[in-house]
Amino acid sequence: MIAVFACIGIAYAAIYMLRMYQSTMNGPSDGDAAAAELRRGDVLYLAPLVIAMLFIGAGMVASVSERHEWLIHLHKPLGVAILLLVIVRLFVRFSTQQPPLPADLPSWQTLAARASHVLLYVLMLVLPLLGWAMMSAAGDPVMISNSFQLPSILPANAQVFAFLRKAHGYLAYLLFLTVLLHLAAALFHGWVRRDD
Repeated sequence: MIAVFACIGIAYAAIYMLRMYQSTMNGPSDGDAAAAELRRGDVLYLAPLVIAMLFIGAGMVASVSERHEWLIHLHKPLGVAILLLVIVRLFVRFSTQQPPLPADLPSWQTLAARASHVLLYVLMLVLPLLGWAMMSAAGDPVMISNSFQLPSILPANAQVFAFLRKAHGYLAYLLFLTVLLHLAAALFHGWVRRDD
C-alpha cells in the first residue's frame, strides 16, 4: 500500500516537473519564473525523498526486527521512484539554462558548487541502479507492488552481490555527506551571503 502512495506521489512530482519544463519554453518572462519554480521542485520533491531514503537505508541495516522487512519493501520502490525523478530532473537540467553563480564567488567555491552538483546527480543516479543490480545479484526481485516486479539486470552471483552491497553502502554514506555539505552551503548562501 505504501508503494502505491509513493508511486502516486512520484508520478505527481514528475508531471509537475514536466509541466514546469513546458512552461520554460513559453518565452523569456514566463520561462524565467517557471525555471526558478522548477529548480525549487528539487527541494520540494527530490531532496525529501533522498533524505528519507538515506534514513530508511540506515534503519534497514541497523535493524533485525520485523521492521527490517517493512523497511526493505519501502526502500526498493522508493529507490525506483528516485531513479525516475532523477532521470526527469537531468532531462530538465540539461535542456534549460541554469542561472549563473554569483560573480563575486571565490573560485574555490565555484568549483565546489559545480563539483557537488555533479556528485549529487551521479550518486542519485548510480545508487538506485546499484541497488537494483545488487538485488539482481542476490537473486531477489525488486518488487514495485504485489504484482509488478522489475526484471533482473544481473545474474545471481553471491560474490557480485557482496561487492555491490559494500559499494552501495559506501556510496550511500558519500551521498549523505554530500547532502549535508550541500545543505550547509545553501544555508551559508541564504543566511550569511544572502545571495539566494
